[in-house]
Amino acid sequence: MPQSLNLVFCGTPRFAVPTLEKLVNARIAVRLVVTQPDRPRGRGLELAPSPVKARALELNLPVNQPEKIRDNEDFRAQLAAIKPDAIIVVGYGRIIPDWMLDLPRLGNINLHASLLPKYRGAAPIQWAIARGESKTGVTTMRIDAGLDTGDILLQREVPIATEDTAETLAPRLAAVGAELMVETLNGLAAGTIHALPQDHSQATLAPILKKEDGRIDFSRTALEIYNRLRGFQPWPGAFTSFRSKLLNILAAQPLEKSLTEGQLAIEAGRLIVGCGSHTALALLEVQPEGKKRLAARDFIHGYHPQAGERLG
Repeated sequence: MPQSLNLVFCGTPRFAVPTLEKLVNARIAVRLVVTQPDRPRGRGLELAPSPVKARALELNLPVNQPEKIRDNEDFRAQLAAIKPDAIIVVGYGRIIPDWMLDLPRLGNINLHASLLPKYRGAAPIQWAIARGESKTGVTTMRIDAGLDTGDILLQREVPIATEDTAETLAPRLAAVGAELMVETLNGLAAGTIHALPQDHSQATLAPILKKEDGRIDFSRTALEIYNRLRGFQPWPGAFTSFRSKLLNILAAQPLEKSLTEGQLAIEAGRLIVGCGSHTALALLEVQPEGKKRLAARDFIHGYHPQAGERLG
């Protein structure tokens, strides 16, 4: 039974918190929580704990925040003394060294927010939405030396709604993943799970997001731009330029309309911009550089964009 297992939990972001909570609620022994060091946050740049650290302290769990792990002999000795049956890794943000991979008898078990081998990498939720997927899911897998290439243990599919953003989808995936991790540990303890190698020929990548990923390319179709806007929330978002200043696009909707790429049109109080393949996007909410967010109607009244003006 998993109740007899000794675990080390490695995680950092909010996405990892439900898994930590579910393990504790299942009365599985989490002997140590490993998370990244406190980082400066907010306007005052005061040091703040990771979401995992904050929750671990509330749960009265021991926490370690090593700056590095690969050649950290003190950390290695601490884990060896625990003799973990498994090391659980959820968004920790560090490459797991070979000595950690070899330590627990059940391996290092990772929760990944995609249906591997699709969307390997740092931003699977964002890229699944940005590329217009109608479904994604979560995978538990044994970590190996590659990038999300280890053998699959269990998977669970989750639909992507047409209005989902990365911010709305991530909590659902985190909740499903937490349940799946407990189910995985149950199965490993009972010997009923048989790991399956990934089909590497079907792999796709979900690389870490860059600021430039949010820049709108109006040669893309309206649907492609809309999907990227949904996927790249809250960062890097979707942005372009208007009258040589930054313009963030906060909400939009594809339209059946043909306009020149990047060209603006104002119709019945709606702000419309042309996109690729004879499609168009209604801009519902925008934020000019240095200003507050505005509904399209308020932007039209305040800035008086002229038909034929361009974005980008």
